[in-house]
Amino acid sequence: MCGIAGLVLKGRSVHEHMLEPMIDRLAHRGPDGHGVLTDGAFGLAHTRLSIIDLSGGRQPICSEDGKLAVVANGEIYNYVELREALEREGRRFATHSDSETIPHAYALDPEGFAERLHGMFAFALYDGVRRRLVLGRDRLGIKPLFYALLPDRLVFASELKAILPLLPNAPAIDAGAFSQFLHTHCSTGEETLFSGIRRLGPGEILEVDAELNLRKRRYWTPLCVRSRALDFAEAEAEFEGLFEQVMKEHVRSDVPYGLFLSGGNDSAILLAMLSRLQAQPVRTFSIGYVDAAMKDELGDAERIAQVFGSRHTSIRLRREDLFRRIPHTVWAADDLMRDYASFPTSALSEAAAKELKVVFTGEGGDEAFGGYRRYRQPRLVWLAKNLLAPGTGGFRTRSEWWRKRSQRLFGPALAAERRNFRAPYLKAWSEAPASWSHLQHCQYTDLVTDLPDSLLVKVDRMMMGFGLEGRVPFLDHRVVEFGLGLPDALKTDGEQPKIFLRRWAERHVPKEHLYTKKRGFTVPVREWLGGEVLDRLESKLSANPAVREWFDVRQFPALFQAQRKKGNAGREIFCLMQFAIWHRLFVEQPGLKPSPDEDPLDWIS
Repeated sequence: MCGIAGLVLKGRSVHEHMLEPMIDRLAHRGPDGHGVLTDGAFGLAHTRLSIIDLSGGRQPICSEDGKLAVVANGEIYNYVELREALEREGRRFATHSDSETIPHAYALDPEGFAERLHGMFAFALYDGVRRRLVLGRDRLGIKPLFYALLPDRLVFASELKAILPLLPNAPAIDAGAFSQFLHTHCSTGEETLFSGIRRLGPGEILEVDAELNLRKRRYWTPLCVRSRALDFAEAEAEFEGLFEQVMKEHVRSDVPYGLFLSGGNDSAILLAMLSRLQAQPVRTFSIGYVDAAMKDELGDAERIAQVFGSRHTSIRLRREDLFRRIPHTVWAADDLMRDYASFPTSALSEAAAKELKVVFTGEGGDEAFGGYRRYRQPRLVWLAKNLLAPGTGGFRTRSEWWRKRSQRLFGPALAAERRNFRAPYLKAWSEAPASWSHLQHCQYTDLVTDLPDSLLVKVDRMMMGFGLEGRVPFLDHRVVEFGLGLPDALKTDGEQPKIFLRRWAERHVPKEHLYTKKRGFTVPVREWLGGEVLDRLESKLSANPAVREWFDVRQFPALFQAQRKKGNAGREIFCLMQFAIWHRLFVEQPGLKPSPDEDPLDWIS
């Protein structure tokens, strides 16, 4: 797990000092060292968090003849098997790093090499013979990669904040991406909040030559998944071996690892599997509130930790402790993304990073096996929603700023974009095969929108904000392909979620735990946004120049009064606060880094 960055200059040479600002901005992703390579117009930079081959895995990794070089972020989980295969094909390795498999696979097959890589990764490979840069991202978008193309340069990095210093001018805010964030809690797709800075999509390869000509291709997509007529016994027999192999690959590490343990099924399944694969107790962490009246999952997590004898730590926070993490989570997230689960994830990551470099988490099980409540609606509800907002079968139809009171807040640029917020969901729904079921359409839509651009932003950025690697076995592409292809009857009966996964897990996890209703972790936004804090926030946001540029502050008195009387304007006010803090950190004073314990109002200019 690391940070990667680089630069291609048209008609000019890259010098090492040009890459130093990028390295500084990515130091949190790689606190164990950094490396640089330059060759004419091309430059690569890497900040390292050492996980595999602690002594010999420094990057950039160069081929024996010096013609290929790679910097990579993430893990190639099948590197043991892939290395053996590559050696049989005549390749000679200089290190034991998993990342060295990338240039060797490329040398044998420059077009199809990425298909041989299993894992979570983003990489930049420099081909000195063809004089081109090859950027790649893993199939599900677990690891991030951004790039910006200008007339004289291409800049790329693991995070937006590392691209900004290499741009000649501060980029403008993209109104469409900003609108998506407000309406759907994140911007999704190629465009980011900064005009001209783009995401490389999951499963994509981008090639760049010295003249800045681009060639993009997609080497994997969930659209390749076939629906399969399996009964439970057939699915169970197949999945047992598949998931065991996935877990064996995921536990490869030269450093100790742990697990974020919620009260739910997915992390409990991971605890069961990890306990089978190691002799010593698994290191586990859970989070809850000091105030026991607040809803949390600590009790369920502690019980399942006791069942498997894990070495467990329960972190108990005051509610205001999470509130004070807001500036740091905005900085860590990079792009605007409103997921309240970022706060407990941040707190867990800070605690775990004091003793570990790798932690497993259960994200992805709901997307792969049909676990979300939003997938389970009566047919008449789907039909009614689709009549009101056609194009997605009734799925993801409503804005999160749906009230007229909220929409009156938009300034002209945001108002003009309001009708376009569903575009990514419409596109995803329409490209899914007509032969797929409604549930598969829902799964696919989430897999290519909210998963990479919200859920995995939370996992990667909150954890990497403290130099911690997160591993997500349920998002191994083989598991996703298996789950997506299952018959609907093995996913949900309209009432119960994840039928197959829970029945399969009965042999590993106590049945009473698997069928206990998930409690979730409540973040007390309504309690935060009240009293003196709300008064100060209204004053600061109303006077904030960036907020005034994008919103009609004349509507703020009604908005804040609604929060005082009914407590039903918290989402909008929270988004406004996020934006004001983000604008200061990324536009007004880029390079600032809040600590994890700050008064959010102090970060609103």
